[in-house]
Amino acid sequence: MEHTLTGGAFIVSETKAKDIFIVEDFSEEQQMMKESVKEFIDREVWPHKEKFEKKDYAFTEELMVKAGEMGFLSIAVPEAYGGMGMSFMSTILVCDYISGATGSFATAFGAHTGIGTMPIVLYGTEAQKQKYVPKLASGEWFGAYCLTEPEAGSDANSGKTKAVLSEDGTHYKISGQKMWISNAGFCSLMIVFARIEDDKNLTAFIVEYDAENPNGITLGDEEKKLGIRASSTRQVFFNETVVPVENMLSDRQNGFKIALNILNIGRIKLASACLDACRRITSNAVTYANERKQFGTTIASFGAVQEKLALMVTKTFVTECGVYRAGGAIQQKIDALVAAGKTHQEAELKGVEDFALECAILKVYGSEVGQYVADEGLQIYGGMGFSEDTPMEAAWRDARISRIYEGTNEINRLLTVGMLMKKALKGELDLMTPAMAIANDLMGIPSFDTPDFSELFAEEKIILENLKKVFLMVAGKAVEKYGMELEKQQELILCAAEILIEVYMAESTLLKTEKLISKTSVEQASLQIAMTRLNLFNAVEKINNKGKEAIISFTYNDEQRMLLIGLKRFTKYYNFPNIIALKKEIANDVISKNAYPC
Repeated sequence: MEHTLTGGAFIVSETKAKDIFIVEDFSEEQQMMKESVKEFIDREVWPHKEKFEKKDYAFTEELMVKAGEMGFLSIAVPEAYGGMGMSFMSTILVCDYISGATGSFATAFGAHTGIGTMPIVLYGTEAQKQKYVPKLASGEWFGAYCLTEPEAGSDANSGKTKAVLSEDGTHYKISGQKMWISNAGFCSLMIVFARIEDDKNLTAFIVEYDAENPNGITLGDEEKKLGIRASSTRQVFFNETVVPVENMLSDRQNGFKIALNILNIGRIKLASACLDACRRITSNAVTYANERKQFGTTIASFGAVQEKLALMVTKTFVTECGVYRAGGAIQQKIDALVAAGKTHQEAELKGVEDFALECAILKVYGSEVGQYVADEGLQIYGGMGFSEDTPMEAAWRDARISRIYEGTNEINRLLTVGMLMKKALKGELDLMTPAMAIANDLMGIPSFDTPDFSELFAEEKIILENLKKVFLMVAGKAVEKYGMELEKQQELILCAAEILIEVYMAESTLLKTEKLISKTSVEQASLQIAMTRLNLFNAVEKINNKGKEAIISFTYNDEQRMLLIGLKRFTKYYNFPNIIALKKEIANDVISKNAYPC
């Protein structure tokens, strides 16, 4: 990778395949880490899945202790505080492969290593980091993150929990209620967000917790949940909990900023956490399909089942492409900032913040693919899939939460477009120049020449370029009409968000496959080529649908007709791929391998 892009720039510029990161770029050390994590999950977690479904919280805690002993809790922690000090990409890799067996352990791991530990690593004073981070990195202590309240979910900054400074100025007393707190049942430390006086923004505090000396902290009962059943999730009540002033995390009123930036990191890690679950579900589904017989033959031979397997594999592959592309871009940014003199903490915060838009895209796409794959996996099992005796029922329930936490998918869709527009307003991205050029282009006479498609992906690249024009055309016209009032048009923003998401994921997949071919050959990458083409076709269809929905919703007469003509032009195929043949090719590959194939 040689060229560093700005977050969001993909929509207005061309990215070269050589400039993105793909899983085949991992170092030998990182590959060894991946194998170590997989071996741990296959030995310690997968054989005991029934314990999680029986709400064995003690077993989840026991596994977290073992993960700490293996060093898996310290991947992202600098060596100075007892961690392994590995790269951001390594944390994505570990999160990917440690999260696939059960959502209960994945949630406990993610909550501890992410929102439970990273706020102190990234925002803590040196004294705070020296005191707390080594305990969190080793698993001696576990962390929880207390942000959500009964009346403060998506609008996190509206929390009512109060922090009152003592008369002698030595401590704060925190009072309030938090809910949906992961790891609450076995944590020793909480990151708590509270409001001081009538401050506009929340302030964050590091709060120690000891069940034998609760310091005004009371835990509610374990929540009865649809999925992630052995993930400890409780309400936490604070009644004048005493917190030393030196335990304020960062500056007063900086809590909301901490929450937002930690959520950005959590979003890309959530997407990565869906990946190995999808691989495992697909492998189980195809194994079952190869063994289950109906009408005298295995159900894997039926076209209806093959279609499911093809789409499960393709959507998982597309998610992987996007996750590691964005992770690689963030890593590049971090490395560049460190080289420019920034500390590791400053560089990571800025690097992730720059690509917050991509993190939101991946959270939405990855969580919905996770749900899709689990649902189709259960369907392939048929009646057996509905039974607790097979892995599909639990996987389906566990997948559902991913569309809710780290910000609901609806909020994240709105954020993608909002963040892009903010970058444009700040002058970080020029969206209006290309949008105006497209508007002028629509007034002209289109070319009727057929381009040269002799090179691999020549047509696909033209299509991708045109799909970006659809977004700029729709978004540009919407901004022109509504200006700063656009944020009130949520349905319209959701249409634009779908287009933006599909463009990023389709481009990521094409770039990954193109780079893979450069490392191997067209023949060796034939499966990835088929998945790239299948996904692009589906993306074009969805963008055409959402573009039409958007255009019809806010334009009229000649303007509407002109935009619809432009949409038709920008979603045009010169040579349609044989979609059914592509699905069969992909399905045959996974069926022959009897497992997720790549």
